[in-house]
Amino acid sequence: MRKYLFAILLSIFALQGIAQSFTQPIALSEEAKIYLLTCTPGTEVWSKYGHTGIRVCDPMRKMDIVFNYGIFSLMEKGFYLKFIQGETYYQLGIESYSYFVKFYSSIGRKTYLQELNLTQAQMQSVFDALLINYQPENRYYLYNFVFDNCATRPYHLLKNALQDTIISSYQGYLNQPFRSTITHYTGPYSWVDLGINLVFGTKADQPMSNEQRLFLPEELMFYLSEAHLTDGTPLVVRENIAPFQVAPVPWYADCRLGLALFALFIIIISWWDRKRHKLSWWIDAILGIVYLILLTIVIFLTFFSVHPLVGFSWRLIILPLIHLCARLIYLLR
Repeated sequence: MRKYLFAILLSIFALQGIAQSFTQPIALSEEAKIYLLTCTPGTEVWSKYGHTGIRVCDPMRKMDIVFNYGIFSLMEKGFYLKFIQGETYYQLGIESYSYFVKFYSSIGRKTYLQELNLTQAQMQSVFDALLINYQPENRYYLYNFVFDNCATRPYHLLKNALQDTIISSYQGYLNQPFRSTITHYTGPYSWVDLGINLVFGTKADQPMSNEQRLFLPEELMFYLSEAHLTDGTPLVVRENIAPFQVAPVPWYADCRLGLALFALFIIIISWWDRKRHKLSWWIDAILGIVYLILLTIVIFLTFFSVHPLVGFSWRLIILPLIHLCARLIYLLR
């Protein structure tokens, strides 16, 4: 934990020192290179999908920095309520490449590099666009987990700067539903996956288009690895990449075990009630309140949140259905 906090402080100090140097246009030299950075998943819920950044390296200008669209603060007033409502603002930050790599390495996350095959004019166009994005009036954006995040922003910026069509033979999760791809990173049958599936509606079962799937950093990494422009020019000239290693869900954290124990608990209560010919109404009342709270959350997210995939689905009846089936021992006496 100390190592983690130390890395955060180093990153903050580096960010404060560097940011002041990029308020004016800068011409890149002929030695400049631009890389796409992809960081492997972390253990926190918001980091399980990986992360994307853009590295600009120019030895002649003594510059080696990362543009990071994933800056946010848990200490922001009302952060969790804003996050639930889908009204969380992230910002573009600038930090030293060395500190960026050290930070992610200190928390056990690798950083993969892809050197982009850009002309001098294209590199300058990308860099200028990044600097414009970094201006105080532009650096904050309304974060959207699926359609506007740390991976989609670099992709669309690159696409606009190239003024060309990016073509890739990589299939990946093309035409796969949002739900199954998200499940892959959260871990099948994890409690996080169950929670997401309970609040995700039918929109999450729609297939993703060619560009919609690029909200996933790993998907973007492999997409660009096999990408080229309309004239056949490959978009990546050199790279050091590998598939993400998603940690399996341990048996004790499998939500199926928890649901089975929940069903067993209700069965035991129902059997006990049957033996004494008296209903333990309190357990039904407590669980009824839990179901009502869950339904209220989904209704709130559906009508008062900008989260695009939230809504009603049959998965909402999983817990009440288990409860009812386990109660049949008493009800059918």
